[in-house]
Amino acid sequence: MSYGQPAFLGVERSLSGRRWLARPGDERLAQALAQRLGLPELVGRVLASRGVGLDEAESFLNPTLRDLLPDPGHLLGMDRAVERLVAAVTRGETIGIFGDYDVDGATSSALLRNALADMGAQASVYIPDRIREGYGPNASALLRLKDEGVGVVVTVDCGTTAFEALEAAHQAGLDMIVVDHHVGEAALPAALAVINPNRLDETSPHGHLAAVGVAFLLAVGLNRGLKQAGWYQGRPAPDLMRHLDLVALGTVCDVVPLVGVNRALVVQGLKVMARRNNVGLAALADVAGVKERPDSYTLGYVLGPRVNAGGRVGEAELGTRLMSTDDPAEAAEIARQLDGYNKDRQEIEAAVLLDAIEQVESCPDDGRPLLIAAGENWHPGVIGIVAGRLKERYGRVACVVALEGDQGKGSGRSVSGLDLGSAIIAARQAGLLRAGGGHAMAAGFTVARDKLDSLSDFLAERLQAQLEGELVPLLELDGALDAGAAGIELVETLAGVGPFGSGNPEPRFAVSGARIAKADVVGSGHVRLMLAGAGGKRLKAIAFRAADSEMGHALLSSAGAAFHLAGSLRVDTWQGNSSVQLIVDDAAFAR
Repeated sequence: MSYGQPAFLGVERSLSGRRWLARPGDERLAQALAQRLGLPELVGRVLASRGVGLDEAESFLNPTLRDLLPDPGHLLGMDRAVERLVAAVTRGETIGIFGDYDVDGATSSALLRNALADMGAQASVYIPDRIREGYGPNASALLRLKDEGVGVVVTVDCGTTAFEALEAAHQAGLDMIVVDHHVGEAALPAALAVINPNRLDETSPHGHLAAVGVAFLLAVGLNRGLKQAGWYQGRPAPDLMRHLDLVALGTVCDVVPLVGVNRALVVQGLKVMARRNNVGLAALADVAGVKERPDSYTLGYVLGPRVNAGGRVGEAELGTRLMSTDDPAEAAEIARQLDGYNKDRQEIEAAVLLDAIEQVESCPDDGRPLLIAAGENWHPGVIGIVAGRLKERYGRVACVVALEGDQGKGSGRSVSGLDLGSAIIAARQAGLLRAGGGHAMAAGFTVARDKLDSLSDFLAERLQAQLEGELVPLLELDGALDAGAAGIELVETLAGVGPFGSGNPEPRFAVSGARIAKADVVGSGHVRLMLAGAGGKRLKAIAFRAADSEMGHALLSSAGAAFHLAGSLRVDTWQGNSSVQLIVDDAAFAR
């Protein structure tokens, strides 16, 4: 591979319609990193392409909270929130927690509830129903908490733009503390404190934190405040580090960049999760069949979807209850329920995705950077996932809208370089949305049915203005390998660059000129392959959900032909035997 050059293997258009590019990086830095750390040069290239220099290489590979966790007090609103919560704890008040129904919201809610219990405080948790109540705080729920005796409520993963609901709570005498990370506006809601690294007036360098990371900082700040108040003179101070498994889960699943303190939170959180101290997460891992040490893939693709399923198609509070219980029997029952809801979610998602693809492909391609699909009776709980699938399939920003009555609930997913959240906020400010918000890569909104076309034009224009040149789907690669060079030792060494996710993508390589020795369909439309490299060495591969795609048809019908295949390398363990497997993202004919 010519490291840092724009084209890779001459693949200008793959079977998925993408151009393959080498991740840019410094060849000399890559070699220096490999030599200093005693790593293969390929791993040095991976580090260099992620901006890791010689001075920070050791801390990148071994991140610690001692070095990277910021002082909670650097965030605006933190000191005032801590002061109010110290008073609530020491006076024996019940503290309300209002959380979102996704994984970040569920882990944030469970984290605060568990931490407060450790501190000797009482908490009441409220998770809204996605269908009946929608996203964010609503006045009736907040007033219900007040009627139950709650004097202070902490919103987690929501609240920054909940102006009407928080104003109603303020008028009723309820103290509100917002803990959030979504992009804010110039105005702030009627709250005692708004703790959000993405407030427009905030100077914190930690805007990449998930809500659960911000909630953890609040817990650390509160713990310090209680120590200063003498609260622990007659009781043991809690070990907040034991809740880092929840922080890791929420951080990975909310797809925030795994850099800086986020990287340390996930690395340390995975160590905590491996000890299986959280009864609920241990039960969920058992139901999901997790037998290996958890990694970021386990969090993002195995545990996270099951926690999310409660909020999407089941009972919204199940995820928080699972991660808050100390009762193994209750945990096992909730884990079984969530696993069942996840199966339901998969079936519903598949049906909506099929309808959305048919709708998109029945319309002429207008070349805009935005796709919008809308349908009657689409389940609002799966539209975000479907939007993500459309984005992956077409390489464009995708919004999916579930229509009911005179309005629709929408969810969008963006591509790198285009800020969807700011476009959605602008649309709301322009009067095109009844509600809406989000961040660069994801957003949610509510739109009147008769404004859907105007919204589509508005968003397309805003996103087009952000573009520099043509929007071409790209696939970035970290290097090229022969099928026979992908050994277990290399894969295990690469794992040290993890955890992988947004901001630190899992290394992706091209297995160049591999011959298809065998191809068949397994499971739910997955294409299983056996690749033969130079000298006849073999490599297993699988392309998930690819059987009905152009790529899948080509792989299944080209036995003996040579392909370039792009994907990630993982260790596959089956019946006690371990081997390397390529997870195929894309393919191109080798010419």
